[in-house]
Amino acid sequence: MRKRLLVLLTLVLGVGVGLGQTYTLRFNHVLGPNHPYHAGFQTWAERVAQRTNGDLRILVFHSSQLGIEEDIIEQLRQGVPLGQNTDGARLGNYVRELGVFNGPYFVDDYAAVERLATLPTVQGWIERLAQRYGIRVVCFNWVQGYRHFMTNRPVRRPEDLRGLRIRTPPAPVWQESVRALGATPIALPFGEIYSALQQRAIDGVELVYANIPDMSLWEVLRYVNETKHFLLINFQVVGEAWYQRLPANYRQILREECVRAGRETSQRISREEGQIRELAKQRGMTIVTDVDLSAFRKAAEVAYQRLGLKTIRDALYQALKR
Repeated sequence: MRKRLLVLLTLVLGVGVGLGQTYTLRFNHVLGPNHPYHAGFQTWAERVAQRTNGDLRILVFHSSQLGIEEDIIEQLRQGVPLGQNTDGARLGNYVRELGVFNGPYFVDDYAAVERLATLPTVQGWIERLAQRYGIRVVCFNWVQGYRHFMTNRPVRRPEDLRGLRIRTPPAPVWQESVRALGATPIALPFGEIYSALQQRAIDGVELVYANIPDMSLWEVLRYVNETKHFLLINFQVVGEAWYQRLPANYRQILREECVRAGRETSQRISREEGQIRELAKQRGMTIVTDVDLSAFRKAAEVAYQRLGLKTIRDALYQALKR
């Protein structure tokens, strides 16, 4: 009888006799199944499962199958075993300083992103996010590339965006940045972009090249205007309560394989961008290359001032030079 009770207790607790406890994370992202990130997340999951003998599993869900990003983040804060691919703008709703990662023209290359992860100041913000708000950043070296304005008329200077309703994610940093660059920001979930363009509820978007084939944007947009206004840095987050329940070695494996997959996926996106650019042209899109980047960079300064992030940004620039 005592042995039977012990077996029942181990099953209730999720502990297999002789196998140890198992953990499952359901990981959500807004991108489609053909986006390089989806394959990257699956690679991350496979390697984590291999190194933990299947005791830590990550189940990857594309196209917001588990829900919209903001809702998932709130759920994982409550201890639900969920993860989410997100950005600094949304995390800036909790720790304001992290919003700088999605400021316009913040950094220009992948090497700077990896150096930012080593800065004590940035690590302090990440710990505050975990301790005060229950959001654990596993890694943030996933880079989708430059975001550009994609419209149905050419854009070369900030004034060309005047009056255009451009979709942005629902976070203040995104909205103020797009407004400073000359457009009218319209907050919409990622999954509603195509239908909103079809119905002309918006006039354009600001996205990366990889989003074009993933969403067949050549069907609803004519121009890619290479403004390069954001280098899109993504953060992979889980709930701090769930994270702390993992054994220490599993937490290390989760982090190490996140960084490894993030670096590989970012490099893949960089390699493939030229091919996607050519494909967009073949499908009828016009690539506008003679963009006045100096005018856009000058306009971007207004966003940092409005958001109170200029001093924070400049301090990070100084730290990166050391």
